[in-house]
Amino acid sequence: MSFFRPASASASASRLVLVGLLALATLATACRPRQTAVEAARADQTLHLGNGAEPGDLDPHLATAYTEFNILIALGEGLTAIDETSGEPVPATAASWEISGDGLRYTFRLRPDAKWSNGDPVTAADFLFSFERILRPALASEYAYMLHPVRGAEAFNNGDTSDFATVGFAAPDARTLVIELASPTPYFLGLVAHQAWFPVHPPTVLAHGRIDQRGTAWTRPENYVGNGAYRLVSWAPNSRIVVERHPHHYSDPAEGIRRVVFYPTDNIRADEAAFRAGQRHVTYDLLPDRIATYRAQTPSPLRIDPLLETLYLRFNTTRRPLDDVRVRRALALAIDREAIATSVLQGSRLPAHHYVPPGTGGFKSTSRQPHDPETARALLAEAGFPGGRGFPRFEVLMNTDDVNVRILSAIQAMWKRELGIDVGLVNQDFRVYLDTMKGLRYDIARARWIGDYDDPNTYLDMFVSGGGNNQTGWSSPDYDRLIARAASTTDPVARFALFHEAEALLLAEAPIAPVVFGARVHLVHPDVHGWQPSLLGVRRYQTLRIAP
Repeated sequence: MSFFRPASASASASRLVLVGLLALATLATACRPRQTAVEAARADQTLHLGNGAEPGDLDPHLATAYTEFNILIALGEGLTAIDETSGEPVPATAASWEISGDGLRYTFRLRPDAKWSNGDPVTAADFLFSFERILRPALASEYAYMLHPVRGAEAFNNGDTSDFATVGFAAPDARTLVIELASPTPYFLGLVAHQAWFPVHPPTVLAHGRIDQRGTAWTRPENYVGNGAYRLVSWAPNSRIVVERHPHHYSDPAEGIRRVVFYPTDNIRADEAAFRAGQRHVTYDLLPDRIATYRAQTPSPLRIDPLLETLYLRFNTTRRPLDDVRVRRALALAIDREAIATSVLQGSRLPAHHYVPPGTGGFKSTSRQPHDPETARALLAEAGFPGGRGFPRFEVLMNTDDVNVRILSAIQAMWKRELGIDVGLVNQDFRVYLDTMKGLRYDIARARWIGDYDDPNTYLDMFVSGGGNNQTGWSSPDYDRLIARAASTTDPVARFALFHEAEALLLAEAPIAPVVFGARVHLVHPDVHGWQPSLLGVRRYQTLRIAP
């Protein structure tokens, strides 16, 4: 049996007071400002990072873009890593190494506690599997040439032999990896820090396809196994990519950033707006017309850091009349690089009259592509297009990016004013843009190159005949010979002399036109500690921390 007893007057009053207090508490909670992502990150050590563009691939042997390496450096690592401050190679998966007196034999000792993100030990055999994979012709890796300094690697990669035992790799035991070079390579320890040298997890790769099969499911978050400090948690295309620390890496998982959220957007203005709203710790870029505003602030989150980078134009030399060196040189000489650097980019970059950035590995370029519109007009007339008459309307390809639009709009106006020719500007999604360049389905394309290591070779060996990152259709036997001779020359003076000769030939033949040298122009929240300028743009997230 149940019954209901009316409440007393005092009990009713108590209930009214309680209801009133609850209402006030609810109102106070509703009025309290919502915590931003940056504020929440202080408790959970999550770094919110603008990343410029949607990655095309997270397979380290197939990725080619800087925006992809930003993520891959969290998920994997090579035998060495690049120290952010010094730019020098430091131990990574390899704890130590010995180099033979002739500079041809490197013996790497792997860390005994090196493990994959699933807990498996990282072995020398894993590296052998990975090196064979990237060099296999069927994989068609654009970065396979990064392994060509190894004895026999180029012949195997070209399909001249199918016997991988002829390549200079050996694993005497599970923790020892021996690499024999074709000739001394002074930058080799920096080279092996590159993503092309990252190992991949053999059981995972083979569970989803052949060793040399492209585009399989092994790179999906539910399948991905890497040897970096972080594991891939989720990948929502064109929205976010999340990685987080795992307990199997040799670094202390309790130290540094625990999670990184990458936001792949090529909308620079939206990236800045997210920063100002407390949704980003670091932007990927900043529009030039915003630089003065941040320079006027005290303190300012603006950072303009040195970066080993050249922004340039690629000419498709397989298309007429770009197959005529006079036309290519005319286009290159008509570009006013000083105006672009000072006016368009607000002095944040330097004009590039040569291809290799100043001071790269101690190298100082001696050749120039000057601003010479008079000679440009004469060359164009000599090629059969006086005053631009009869010149076909070309399109200039770029990935969708406001900075690209501003630079190329300025060049478009310069070519119209100085040469009397019209070009159109075409934006493409980053993945499509990369594929279009690789397939030579363009007329002229905007490109940028950030050095893979601090040596002029990282710039100049790109344009050898058939090089994976050449993508211009240009070929020169003389240029190939110069780069090959430089690779086998041990005397640094003689080596640099060959590079000077090669760069002079590259600029004279003009399959490319350098525009400006790079800088990392971005915003960094003061909560991010350890974010040092990095000449190569690489940064290990486990070395950072979030603190107010």
